[in-house]
Parts: sequence; C-alpha cells; structure tokens
Amino acid sequence: MTASPGRACRATPLALLVVVPLLVVLTLLGHPGTAAAASGTAATPSGVPGAAPVTATAGCPGQDAPPGPPAREETVPVAPLPVPSPAVGGLDGCGDAHAGSVPPPPVGVASYVVADLDSGAVLAARAPHARERPASTIKLLLALVVDERLPMDRVVVGTTEDANVDGSRAGIGPGGRYTVDQLLHGLLLSSGNDAANVLARELGGVPATLAAMREEAAGLGALDTRPATPAGLDGPGMSSSAYDLSLLLRAALERPRIAAALTTRNIPFPGFADKPGFLLGNDDRLLGTPGFLGGKNGFTDAARHTFVGAMERDGRRLVVAVVRGEQRSVRMVDQARALLDWGFGAPAAGIGTLVEPGATGSADGSGTTPGAAAPAGAADGTTSASGGADGATGRTDEATTDAPDPAGAPPVPAAVLVGGIAALAGVGALVAARLRRRR
Repeated sequence: MTASPGRACRATPLALLVVVPLLVVLTLLGHPGTAAAASGTAATPSGVPGAAPVTATAGCPGQDAPPGPPAREETVPVAPLPVPSPAVGGLDGCGDAHAGSVPPPPVGVASYVVADLDSGAVLAARAPHARERPASTIKLLLALVVDERLPMDRVVVGTTEDANVDGSRAGIGPGGRYTVDQLLHGLLLSSGNDAANVLARELGGVPATLAAMREEAAGLGALDTRPATPAGLDGPGMSSSAYDLSLLLRAALERPRIAAALTTRNIPFPGFADKPGFLLGNDDRLLGTPGFLGGKNGFTDAARHTFVGAMERDGRRLVVAVVRGEQRSVRMVDQARALLDWGFGAPAAGIGTLVEPGATGSADGSGTTPGAAAPAGAADGTTSASGGADGATGRTDEATTDAPDPAGAPPVPAAVLVGGIAALAGVGALVAARLRRRR
C-alpha cells in the first residue's frame, strides 16, 4: 500500500532528527580531522596551526635531491628531504630570477643566491632551493654548533684517527694538545676534516653531532639541509642549497668568534710529538678583498665546487652562494665576485627573502615556529614516528588527554564526542515521546 503524501511529509522531519545527529557522531568517530575543520583551524603535518604543508616532491622536477652519479660513500639509498610548500622565503622558481631590469652576469653554476644580509632581500637566484652536496661549506653549520656548546678554552688531545681522516687537514696529530678555539680556526681557515673529527668527538660523537647540526639548521629555516658527515665529506642523504648556505653564513657572521675566525689570515697552531708548531693559514681566496666579511669554500668529486661569501660596500652587506660549479674557465671565487659586484648595483627590493631564525612555513617566512617546519630525515634516511630529524619525539608544550589514533590523525576532542552523544540521546528521548503520543 502506498503511503499518503501527508504521512510522508510528517515522517520526514522525524527521520531527519534521528539520522542527522547520528551521521554527525559517526563522522566524528571515523574522521577525526573533521573536528579541526569545524574549529576553523587547518590541520597541518606538524600539528601546529598555520604550519606549511609538506609535499612529497619538489616543485622543480629533479631538484629535491642532489644529482647523480652518487659518490662512493652514498651506497645507502636515502629518500629526499620533504619539501616545504610554500617555498621558504617565497622562492619557488626553478630557473633564473632577479630584481631590477639588469640581469646578473652569466655564471656557470647549477644554483646561486645573492642576498642582502641586513634586509634579507634576495636580489637574484638560480634554482635557490635545489638540493646539492654542500661539501666543506657545511663546516659553517658545525661551527655554529661548536660556538654554542663547547667552551673555547677546553683542551683536547689529538688521536691517530684524527690524523688519518680523509681529505683536507689542519695538521692535528696524536698527542697534540689543542684548544677548541684553535680547532675552530683549523676547521674554518684550512677546512680541516681532522678538526671536524675532534670537535665531533667532543660534542658526543658523530651521531650526536649530526643531530645537533640538523637541529641548528631547522632553527635557521635551512630546510634543504641534511648533514651526513660533520666535515662535509659525501655521505648518504647529504644535501643543502644555495639558499640555505646563505642562511648559514649570515648566522655565522652574527657570532663574533666565528666572524673573527673567518677573516683571520693565520694563527700559530700547535705541533705534536716531535713536530713543531706552525702558522695555520686561511685558504679563502676572497680574503684581502676590501670589504670581505668572511666565507667558506668546498669541494668533493660528487659535489664539485661550492662557495659562500659576504662583502660590505658603502654600508651595504651582501652574501653570495654558488653551488655545483667548476673552476674553469672562470674560477668559482671570480664568479662569486661578479655576482656580488652586480648585487651592489641592484635595487634594494628583492624577489624573495632570507627568513629569520625560527620563522619558516610561509611564503614570506613569518609566523611559524621551528616545530612547524618540514621534518628532516635522519642521516641514515629514516624518519622517526614523530617526524623528527633525529628520532626524538616532537616537543609538546602542554599535556593532552586526547591521544592521536594509530594512523596519526588529529584526535577528536572529548567535549565534541560527549556533546554529540548527548544530542543523540536527547533526540532519542524526543522520538520516544512522540511515538508514545502516536500510540
């Protein structure tokens, strides 16, 4: 038998009273993220309101990881670091971009950045966030950690392991006695991998040192950077970018001890055993140029040549980072010098910005805490369950009673669940009363 139209219309509101609250409660139970949407706060990977989402791949194809062929030390495949979206500093271009109408001079490097150290304005860039191997320029990051965590007057004894480390050396030997300050100079002046080895040991070992370096990089907004070795020797997952190297040098120049070391021509350095002391010299080829503020170069077979340096002219301070280049037909330092010369004549308004420490996650680099940054993978390519770089759990400012579900979705606030169930119970009582009246 067909129901009359009048009965159908009377039954429909009653059904809705039952079905709609039930659907709401079931939705909350099945989809915890709905609670965040209802509150007007976008859910983010880090759980911090306003944090930039993390994309799986870079905005520029092939630039989310250093190019091949891999170094012999890169035998363990490591997934690329997550890529922040929007790009840190508002620089998401893959090619060349510059302020003003006059382009920078041509340079033969894969990536570069020219920026104002004081305003933070990026004046010119080529693939600024492309991940490359930083080589010894990563020693700037180690220097920042050393400056924060080790007393400069601590005396350390060298070992045979330090003396036999691969690559460039300051001249450390077994039994030699060195202050941390001397080791810092050995690290920066002659790019001593032996000094990096000693300092990493004093910081608690290589894993602890790499964890501290990752933490420092994240705090600076250098989210393209993942050190695999303290000295910059190639290793699984090693990466940085021209943008990040600019951030590292800017931070280094704000530390008086590091800034002074970068412009030191030479210092007396201790000998060991029967070897006498000697003068340790600075190998930076921009040293001696009027207005030179400091810099660092690097090279490995896989990274090729890298350089980051800063100059001051007429009260204006600029930084340049050039990554993955060759010394021929123009030396890297001369390519960097040409970009700086152009930068001093460029307009002050930039195409992006160098973010301030602790400010990442938005196009202009403002308004987000370091915890909102894209998580950095561990040196061995693994990522902790919390998304941290060193396997530690993320920092929590307040204890919560609502634990996340196993899938990692945001929890449903208890108040929402209780309110939904109470509403459903109330509707049930109303329906029962109406049914009693109909009987």
